[in-house]
Amino acid sequence: MKITDVRVIRFRTHADRWDIGHARLKPKAEVHQTITCIDTDEGLTGYFFGGGKHGDQDGMGLDEQRLIEGQVRDMILGADPLDRELIWKWMWVRNIPEVAQSVIDCALWDLAGRAADLPVYKLMGGARDKVPAYASTYPNIGQPQVYAEHALECQAEGYKAYKIHPHYFWNPETGQPTNGRPSNIRHDIETINLVREAVGPEMVLMYDVWGTYHTIEETIKVGRELEKLDFYWFEHPMPEYRVESYRRLCRELSIPILAPEIAAGGVFTRAEWILQGAADMSRMDIRRGGVTGCRKTAVVCEAFGQRCEIHMAGWGNLQVMGATSEDTSEWYEKGLLAPGVNYDAPHPYLKRNCDPMDAKGFVHLPQAAGLGYEIIWDHIDDNRIAA
Repeated sequence: MKITDVRVIRFRTHADRWDIGHARLKPKAEVHQTITCIDTDEGLTGYFFGGGKHGDQDGMGLDEQRLIEGQVRDMILGADPLDRELIWKWMWVRNIPEVAQSVIDCALWDLAGRAADLPVYKLMGGARDKVPAYASTYPNIGQPQVYAEHALECQAEGYKAYKIHPHYFWNPETGQPTNGRPSNIRHDIETINLVREAVGPEMVLMYDVWGTYHTIEETIKVGRELEKLDFYWFEHPMPEYRVESYRRLCRELSIPILAPEIAAGGVFTRAEWILQGAADMSRMDIRRGGVTGCRKTAVVCEAFGQRCEIHMAGWGNLQVMGATSEDTSEWYEKGLLAPGVNYDAPHPYLKRNCDPMDAKGFVHLPQAAGLGYEIIWDHIDDNRIAA
C-alpha cells in the first residue's frame, strides 16, 4: 500500500464557545474546522479532524495547511502508510512543526485502524474500555462564586472530578480583559476555597493556571492553599522556559506539579523534565507529536513510575488513554466547559461525539474502526471554505 495524496478540506461549522476576554457565552459560534485526508492506492483513506487551539474541535491554521499540502505531502507520497514510526521520525528530523506532524500521524493511525477494522486503542494493545472524566472549565467563567455553582452543577451531572482554570487575562473585579499582570491570586484563592466548600471532600479537584503566575513566591502561596484543600494536582503554574523554578517548586510543595503542558519538544522534552526533577506528573496530548508521540511519552512515564496525564479532550487522546493503564493516565479531560456552554451538542459533521459520559462519570472508548469517526460528508461538502 502506498500513499497517493494528502488533502486538507476546510469547512464551516458551529459550536458553543466562551469569550475568555469578556467572560461571556458565544452560542453557536462559527468555527472553521479542517479534515486532513491521506489517500492510498488501495482505496483506503485515513482522516483527522482539527489541529487548532481546541485540539480536534477547531481546524488548523492556513500556514499548517499549506505546509501539509506542500512539503509534508511531497515527503510522504509513495510511502507505505503503515510505516508510521518511520514517517514520524522523518518529520522530527526535518523539524516539521509539531501541529503538522501530529495531524499526519493521527491520520495515519486512523488509516491503520480502518485497514485492520479495529479502533486505534485496540491496535496499540487495549488496556481499558472506559476512562473516568473530569469537568474542565474555561478560564474566566465569572466571579469566584460562579465557579462554586458550576462545580455543583457538574457534580450533579455525574462528574467525580472538576478542574479550575481560574482568572487570567481578565480582571474579576472590573469584568474587563487585561494583559495578564498582575496575577489575580486573591480571587483565585477565594475561588478554590469556595469550590471545595461547595462540592465537599469527596470530589477530586485540580487547578490549572496556564503558566500565568510569574513569581515563585505567588506560586508557592497558592500551592499551599491547594495543599490545605486537598487538590489533586497543580498544573502548569509558571512559564515553562524556567525549568529551575519548577525544580524548586517540586521541592517546596507536596501537591503534585503537573508539567510541562505546552513546552515544545514532545516526548523528548518530557523525558528531560523527569530527569531534572522538574515535575511530579507529565502532561501530553496528540497535538505534540500525534498518537505516536503521546503513546511514547506514556511509556517513558510508566518506566519512571510517573503519571502521564493526557491534556485536552478528543478522539486521538481518548484512543491513547484506552491503550494506557490507569496507573499511568488516569483522568480524561472533558471540556472546556462554562455555564451555558453545551459541550455535548452533536457536531453536524459527525454521527456521534467521541466522549458522551455515563451516569457514573465514565467515557467509553469508541468502537468504530480507526479513531472512531463516522463522518457526515454532506455537511462538509455544503460548507467548504476555499483555502
